[in-house]
Amino acid sequence: MMKKRWICLFVENEIGVLARISGLFSGKSYNIDTLTVGVTEDKSISRMTISLTSDDQTFEQIKKQLNRSIEVIKVVDYTNIDIHIKELMFVKINACSDRDIEEIFRIAQVFHVTVMDYNQETVLIESVQTENENNRLIALLEKCYVNRIEIVRGGNVAVEALKQ
Repeated sequence: MMKKRWICLFVENEIGVLARISGLFSGKSYNIDTLTVGVTEDKSISRMTISLTSDDQTFEQIKKQLNRSIEVIKVVDYTNIDIHIKELMFVKINACSDRDIEEIFRIAQVFHVTVMDYNQETVLIESVQTENENNRLIALLEKCYVNRIEIVRGGNVAVEALKQ
């Protein structure tokens, strides 16, 4: 059964590591939904958060191949554990009337997102939400502002939830 999965990789912070990891996925025809990379508190280590959709068997193969990769220090399967996960997204709405701008401010309030900037005809929204919440916002904006939105999405970042 195909399902959404998340992996956290701790890798050496070196030139070419991202290309080798993404190459491992493309070489086996595995598709990455999102990939986010950033240096950790230890400047020699980067953390990759990868989301993908796969079946159980393929996912197990992916984890084994990642564990065999020289530059991978640790693989953590986030799929079935409690995590905090967010995605950064910017949405620009163009060709806005005064009424559109007022409505966008109301939508931003309801969806708990921030209007980062606006002028007489364009509004820029920042959303740091889950992927599903961002999808809901996009669906509404696409319906209300047909062919007038521009979307920029970053990948998911995730961290294990604190144990109680």
